[in-house]
Amino acid sequence: MNTLVIAELHEGSLRKSTHSAIAFARQVGAPFTILLLGGDVKNAMTEAAAFGAQKVLVASDASLKEPVAERYAPTVAQVAKSGNFDVIVVTASSYGKDLAPRVAAKLAAGYVPDISGVKNEGGKITFRRPVYAGNAYGNAEIQTPVKVVSVRQSEFSAAEPSGGNSPSENVAVAPVDAAAARVEFVSLEAAKSERPDLGEAKVIVSGGRALKERFAEVLDPLANLLGAAVGASRAACDAGYAPPELQVGQTGRVVAPQLYFAIGISGAIQHLAGMKGSKNIVAINKDSEAPIFQVADYGLVQDLFTAVPELITELKK
Repeated sequence: MNTLVIAELHEGSLRKSTHSAIAFARQVGAPFTILLLGGDVKNAMTEAAAFGAQKVLVASDASLKEPVAERYAPTVAQVAKSGNFDVIVVTASSYGKDLAPRVAAKLAAGYVPDISGVKNEGGKITFRRPVYAGNAYGNAEIQTPVKVVSVRQSEFSAAEPSGGNSPSENVAVAPVDAAAARVEFVSLEAAKSERPDLGEAKVIVSGGRALKERFAEVLDPLANLLGAAVGASRAACDAGYAPPELQVGQTGRVVAPQLYFAIGISGAIQHLAGMKGSKNIVAINKDSEAPIFQVADYGLVQDLFTAVPELITELKK
């Protein structure tokens, strides 16, 4: 087996989400190669070389400056074919979920998204993935010679550099095909925040609809104290109390921090699907029957508008 890891970059450097794809490649147990695509990837080359890859392939061109999946897919497919790669992997972020299906289509390959585990038994690879909003898990096998998968960052611990120094090699950028020619990058409107990214934060403070207009007033002081990211339930986002990019859940971000605060969140199945992999879950809710308490490691049945300020006071001590 020969695995190709498609790196995800941000401002020319490796995103931490890529470390999870590398961890997957190591679990497959085969030699793996890292592919970098973008305009300027010099910083990423140095970072990628330290993970023990057989090789770091570089596709650098002005046409790849912006991460447009239609423009990236032809080059990824071309590299996969020329390198005879058996497994193509990318993290199941918005970037990976946009790119992976297009790559699979160009390679006529089977595709399994949101992988949470992998087994390689004598060359037979089985992929584990959540189904029914994470209430069950299924095992999948891909029958095509080339296999394309996306892995959940929350299920694969970030790989650490191995101290190696992988050689790099430039690869040709594939010509723009008809699909890419019809796509134009206009602009990127990204929410700017000094807080950690939800997918990479070690601590997350999330709030539900019960916070109402006091969402930021109650949660921000606690998040600031803990150096945490702020998350929200879908109900809080739909009600306009929190912006949509903070949504945690089946239709939002899937997270697994070391510590997750669920404040005023009842624990609907869609929300649990996005955070129940957290290492330690603290729930604060005045409803003792709230489903969130079924997955919480620590639960406090109390009015959040009283409990959170008291918690902040004690933490400051």
